[in-house]
Amino acid sequence: MISFREPAYFVALLIMLGWLLHIGKPVLLPIMLALISLYILSNLTARLGELPVVGLLPALLRRLLVLLTFIALVVLVSFYVVETFTQVAVVLPSYESNLDGVVTRLARMVGIEDQPTWASIRALTFDQVELGTLVGPVLASLRGFGGMIFVVILYAAFFMAERAGMVNKLRIALADSRKEAKTVDLFDRINTRIGDYLAVKTVVNIILGLLSYAVMLPLGIDFALFWAILIGLLNYIPYIGSMIGVFFPVLLSLAQSGSLGLTATVMVALTAAQMFVAGFLEPRMMSRAFNLSPFVVLLALAFWSSLWGLAGAVLAVPLTASLIIVMAEIETTRPVAILLSASGKV
Repeated sequence: MISFREPAYFVALLIMLGWLLHIGKPVLLPIMLALISLYILSNLTARLGELPVVGLLPALLRRLLVLLTFIALVVLVSFYVVETFTQVAVVLPSYESNLDGVVTRLARMVGIEDQPTWASIRALTFDQVELGTLVGPVLASLRGFGGMIFVVILYAAFFMAERAGMVNKLRIALADSRKEAKTVDLFDRINTRIGDYLAVKTVVNIILGLLSYAVMLPLGIDFALFWAILIGLLNYIPYIGSMIGVFFPVLLSLAQSGSLGLTATVMVALTAAQMFVAGFLEPRMMSRAFNLSPFVVLLALAFWSSLWGLAGAVLAVPLTASLIIVMAEIETTRPVAILLSASGKV
């Protein structure tokens, strides 16, 4: 006779963990973002040690240099984003008039100027949306996000300071030498794979942002630097991030110029840049840092984004890969880890 007690306990445990992750978002999310930042900063510190001149500096000084640079970049980007949204509020009326002209031309092309009149359709649809009223809530949410950024920077700084003594703490905590060696090896594997992935992904996203900026600047797209930064950040999200990144500047080009030709040019150029990075550059630089099935990546993206929103989508791949590495080291869960991997090798 089949007993359902153990599966029921397992399902109940999963539901409880999901609930805890959901209600613990204000506390857990900054910690996770700080850990991701720590991986990137640690990898950069190690790379600096390989340079001819900077590599001669003590490790502590290199970590301090990387941390200060990280803080400066985060603060500058945060201020720039808030300032850009403030400028958007000023130019929104011209965007609204350009969009109105585009939609009016399209209405004439499909023959809906009369009965019902385009004016009546517009009054019931587009005129009900006031873009100017959307800027205030966005700015308010950005200020709240700025507070979380401060907490993330604070956590990352303390993690950088504590990282050097973590191995010694593990040795003291684990009296059994075999457990110590296995645990240290597990942490090394997780750190290496996540650090390599995030470092390479960050470089790829910077290259994508620079290419996007080089595309938009000659075409005269407003706030080209802001959209390039947004495209680079959204590319951390697997699959859908790149599509969202292209959508916003394409829509802006239509609102800015009212020209379908310019909009098509921006869309083709940005899509070509995305395809070059995703299809050629990233596979060669990323190699096999993460051995995850594409379907598992989609499930992880849906799960973590439903729990933590945009930040969860960014963290989906590193968190899932770390979980699979841990499951591969446990005898009872190793078959599940093999099924979740792309090649069956974990």
